[in-house]
Amino acid sequence: MRILIAPDKFKGSLSAARVASIVATELRGVFPDWEVDLCPIADGGEGTAEALTTAHNGTWVQIPTRDAQNRPLVAQYGLTQENGRLQAVMEMSAASGLALVSDLPLSPSTASTYGTGLMMLDAIERGASRILIGIGGSATNDAGTGMAAALGFRFLDGNGRDLEKLPADLLRLKHILPPAKWPVDVLVACDVTNPLLGPEGCTRIYGPQKGIHDFEWFESRLQHLTSVVQRDLGLNPAEIPGAGAAGGLGYGLMTFCGARLVSGFDLIADLTDLRPRIAAADLVITGEGRLDAQTLHGKGPMGVAKLAHQLQKPIIGIAGLIEARDQLAPHFSSLIQVKPDALPVAEAIQRGPELLAEAVRTQLVAAIKACSSASKPPL
Repeated sequence: MRILIAPDKFKGSLSAARVASIVATELRGVFPDWEVDLCPIADGGEGTAEALTTAHNGTWVQIPTRDAQNRPLVAQYGLTQENGRLQAVMEMSAASGLALVSDLPLSPSTASTYGTGLMMLDAIERGASRILIGIGGSATNDAGTGMAAALGFRFLDGNGRDLEKLPADLLRLKHILPPAKWPVDVLVACDVTNPLLGPEGCTRIYGPQKGIHDFEWFESRLQHLTSVVQRDLGLNPAEIPGAGAAGGLGYGLMTFCGARLVSGFDLIADLTDLRPRIAAADLVITGEGRLDAQTLHGKGPMGVAKLAHQLQKPIIGIAGLIEARDQLAPHFSSLIQVKPDALPVAEAIQRGPELLAEAVRTQLVAAIKACSSASKPPL
């Protein structure tokens, strides 16, 4: 029996590599003769830069930048050589991530991607000819306007003056002035397929976790931005899948940087030979900190599940917390929640290693035995 363990991170608790290691250790204690293959994954969010920089034997640089609420911090990104070109590999969450401002009250009207733009600017000044950026885990809903401002775009009011507060003043935007020709290629590792606007857009789907409750007001700001972009820049990528990623940063990178969006999961899958490793396995285990309706929009575990389905392999999903179980169930042979129902989430995060090990010994082992005795693949 060969088991492939391919989890994403348990955000705030365990890295993908640590999750895979704990699951493997516990399973080897029960099934010592079985082969266990560890393949931690990422999907464009935290962990993507590490996976890609490591895979290309790159180096790390640290720079001063700003978090989403304009506080100074030091962020790092990777530099790699790709076909003779210097490539910067970074994550927006290193500067504009939600976790970095978790000590503050949520303030989505002022949260900005400016710090991400400073990281990109630093890479350009170092001579990078391509920037590969993962855009999961954001604290923002600014459609990349802060990032663009850091890169030299000017956002003007009706009097031709620069808006002093982005994104708070977006409804006062009248004109956008671009800088000189954009000097680098930008490839975006994107973990979701949402458009910018509408019921499946960034405001309604991801806004609540960032403190957004007045959906109409936040949506109106982004709608106004798209109308000015259409008039001044002749672009309208709002409906492209992934435009709504990271509070609209996907849209901003396409609009202001001419970026191309690709699946972050697909990038990692190619680098780790995930498909042939699934083909060689008898059973696949994946998961992340929370499996919910967002998982269905292109998150890493869903990518693993789709590959397992194509290759007719049973797959088990394990997560700290599972929501929308009815929607997820058709895609998995079994779903396992690590957190006991009565335990507060904060405590569960702190006790992550212990709870995961216990869930493997009890629930996961039983699920594996059921899967190994069944001949029917997952739906």
